Order: sequence, then structure tokens, then C-alpha cells
Amino acid sequence: MAEITAKMVQELREKTGAGMMDCKKVLTEAGGDFTKAEELLRKKGLASAAKKASRAATEGAVQSYIHMGGKIGVLIEVNCETDFVARTDGFQALVKDLAMQVAAAAPLYVRREEVPSETLQKEIEIEKAKAREQKKPEAIVEKIAQGKVEKFYEMVCLLDQPFVKDDKKKVKDLLTESVAKIGENIQVRRFARFVLGEGLEKKQENLAEEVAKTAGLVK
Repeated sequence: MAEITAKMVQELREKTGAGMMDCKKVLTEAGGDFTKAEELLRKKGLASAAKKASRAATEGAVQSYIHMGGKIGVLIEVNCETDFVARTDGFQALVKDLAMQVAAAAPLYVRREEVPSETLQKEIEIEKAKAREQKKPEAIVEKIAQGKVEKFYEMVCLLDQPFVKDDKKKVKDLLTESVAKIGENIQVRRFARFVLGEGLEKKQENLAEEVAKTAGLVK
């Protein structure tokens, strides 16, 4: 078995963001093999990721992403537990991926709990009306509507969206994997997405209407 040196432990910690003791333990189990050690960290982390979700995450990073030659811009805040992890390449890459996700998929909310109840209820009523128009039995109208709501969440909620780099997983699965690998609670706090000229035409039309009214051209 290869000797586990302090330098090896530090290198694994810097690469994964995991604790020193955890890094030393998995390196020992893996016989000094870095690839196996990383896999062991991932497996151990997945089992405890849910437990970490309740821990305070007050560090992290705010990152920007500009797409299509300046046509779309995103600002996103992602939190973790320590400044050390916030500065690791793995965490920074995750934040960038999340910013790209917002740019590409245009979510409106971070998580489904943020969707206003009136918005959700309106969506349910719309889907129920569609089901009735299609002559679906009343007994399954509610079930159909709820199924459509799940699709609605996948469209408007960041964590429920399919990950743009791998649509076989959702963004929340990406976060869970990252928590397992990094070893800290990670939370997306907020984001803002800007599209060049969005809403500008309408504002210009409104301005033109106001000018016309002032000039007495329209009532």
C-alpha cells in the first residue's frame, strides 16, 4: 500500500473541498489511488447529502454569465458553508454551470416553493379546462392537471429543470451530487436574467401613447 502523505491529503482536499480527515480516510481505503478516493468520497457524500441540507450556508459566490455576444446576461448567487470551498475550482465550475442553465432555460423561480399560489392555481385551472375540452372523464381531470403541473415546474423552476449539459438529470440532482463531492451544504439563493431589449418596445409604445395624449392627438 502506498504511503499516504500530507501532500496527497492536501491535494485531494483542494480538488474536492472535502475535509482533511475524510480525504485521508478515503486515500487509505483506496491505497493511495486518487480516482478511487474521489469515488469513495462521492459515495459517502451522497449518503449524507440530505443531512447537510439543514446546515447554514452563508459563504459562496455571485457569478455573472454573458451569452450570445451580450444579448443575454445572468447574475446568480450560490451559497456554501465555507470560504475555502467557495474558492475551489469545483464550486466555481458549478456556479458557472448554474448561470449557464439560467441563461439557456430561462427559469422564473429557484424552487417550486417560490411559485405564487395564485399562479399555481391558475395553471391547474387551465389544465383542467383543457382536459374537459378533450372530453376526459371528470374522475381523472384532477390527476391530469396535477401531472401537467409537474411539467410546469420543470419549465419555470430552476431546480426542477433538466440540466442543459445532461438532460438525464435535473438541476437538483446536480446539486445533490455536488454536495456529496464537495462535502458542504450548497444552495442556490437567487438569480436575475437579463435579455437585451426585453420589454423595451412595449415601453416605447406606451411612451408614444403618452406623448400623443399630451399633444391632444388621442383621448
